Amino acid sequence: MATLPNPLPRLATDPSGRSLGLSLPPGRLLDTTHDGPYHEPLLWVADKPAAPGTWTALGVPAARAGLLPVLVETSGPQGGPDEWELMPDDMSYPGDHDPEEVLAEYWEEDGEDGEDDEDEEIGDMLAPFGAEWPGLAPARKLTVDPATCAARAADELTGDQGQSVFPAARLALVPARRSADVPAAIGWTGPLNHENDVARLCAVLRSWEDRFGIRVVALGFDALLLSVAAPPTDLAEAEAVAAEHFAFCPDNITQGADTLHAYAKELVGETTWFFWWD
Repeated sequence: MATLPNPLPRLATDPSGRSLGLSLPPGRLLDTTHDGPYHEPLLWVADKPAAPGTWTALGVPAARAGLLPVLVETSGPQGGPDEWELMPDDMSYPGDHDPEEVLAEYWEEDGEDGEDDEDEEIGDMLAPFGAEWPGLAPARKLTVDPATCAARAADELTGDQGQSVFPAARLALVPARRSADVPAAIGWTGPLNHENDVARLCAVLRSWEDRFGIRVVALGFDALLLSVAAPPTDLAEAEAVAAEHFAFCPDNITQGADTLHAYAKELVGETTWFFWWD
């Protein structure tokens, strides 16, 4: 598919973004990748941490100019996006992947083991499901505007910087077709130990956009926060979603809740989903 024009180069000579209908605070364009400077800017990042209201004030008009908002971690041990070793040239296009095929492949890889004792342990962890991929969770009816839900999640994150998993998060603007594509658009490598081509994970995010109204709200070096406009409302729905989460990010369960059933309880009515890859 043809790529959209990147509006970011215009900010090099028009830092306020007036020509794009924006009124941006001081910030900078980033083109730093694992292989050196990229041929065009990958994202714009504000110089100061975001505050409640920043997402709506800057992100909403930016989206009309073809730039989607995302909060980025800048003060963690791995620094900000200019130190994350981004790899945009290694990413495919999210629309080229079938999300269910991607998840089924992960499920089979993460649920397999050759030892009987460990097979039993994995079986207990994945109950009520077994070794066979259980399929996609049913879509939920949207009753809340996903954009409103994303703004609320961003305000909550930036209003509690001292306790946030993304301390001193700054607003970034990324040229992307849809929120789900943001990680691939910048060549994010956070899930590198799980998946080298993050576009495959973005294909899943696209499916979650359609079925649950998710938006990508924040990125860290190896962490991702999503807003969820239509989360599961009971345990059965949550277990079906939890199976997808296990395939998408096994560490959420293997290094967190320990079992899919326990993890599913945490998803009922939860309007943000957090993922972290070891």
